[in-house]
Amino acid sequence: MELSIIRIEDIAHVGFTAPDLDAMADFLGDFGLQPAGGDAETRYFRGTGSAPFVHRTRRGAAGFAALGLRAESVADLETLAAAEGVAVEDFDAPGDGKVVRLTDPDGYTVEVVAGQKPAAPLPLADAAPVNTARAKARLRATKTSAAQPATVVRLGHCVLGVSDFRASEAWYKARFGFITSDEIAVAPNFSIGAFMRCDRGDTPTDHHTLFLLQGPGGAGFNHAAFEVIDLDDLMHGHDHLKAKGREADWGVGRHILGSQIFDYWRDPWGHTLEHWTDGDLFTAADGSNMSDLPTLMGVQWGMKMPARG
Repeated sequence: MELSIIRIEDIAHVGFTAPDLDAMADFLGDFGLQPAGGDAETRYFRGTGSAPFVHRTRRGAAGFAALGLRAESVADLETLAAAEGVAVEDFDAPGDGKVVRLTDPDGYTVEVVAGQKPAAPLPLADAAPVNTARAKARLRATKTSAAQPATVVRLGHCVLGVSDFRASEAWYKARFGFITSDEIAVAPNFSIGAFMRCDRGDTPTDHHTLFLLQGPGGAGFNHAAFEVIDLDDLMHGHDHLKAKGREADWGVGRHILGSQIFDYWRDPWGHTLEHWTDGDLFTAADGSNMSDLPTLMGVQWGMKMPARG
């Protein structure tokens, strides 16, 4: 494996533009995100975890604006900036810190951040033990939970449509040290995408932090995925969004690749955001696999992928 310029720790945030910040805020509240500051032109939202923010919207024509990745240190940002011939800048956002801004082969803005001050985690509701046929952990007690939005804890991954998978794969791996978890082959010598995870050595990381897909629609934002507490929490979120009349996209079901239980919804401008729970984690030593299109689109159980025009 060739050495990359740096190895990122995780995804940091996703950025959008929208003409109505209040409408976006209303949707994100229903989705389960919490306000994290902003002004008349920009709004930030966080989960319950330590990330200062995970979703940013600036006023403008509706669109996807940026993918944020988190580096280990400001020193790594300096290494990246020197290799790319760009500057390390102050990051004017919750948590402050520094940022290096790059442009990928399809014109996506990639904001690589480090040195942010972590936010104080928000409390999570206690979960009652679960009784199964294998073990009864909850005795002489009931299991109840309140009807409310899902509790978004963190941002887990982003999926981007690309015009040339191999070119984009090489670009991201050379700079950020991604490892392929599952590559999607449609012919013996032609692959259209890959689920890629961070290289954290012996530390287990999400099955994918970034998925690049060369599909018939070409380059474009596909979706961003946010981890919630558990299945009960995801289903509460599903019911809440449905009751609010929000636009469902796909779910509920369990993916084959990555194993996540998923539920997809669209914001007021059609950008897809996913709730997920119970995903796979791997180390660098776990290597890479080849898969195919039916497996990518398939489910272990639940709603099959809907047809899209």
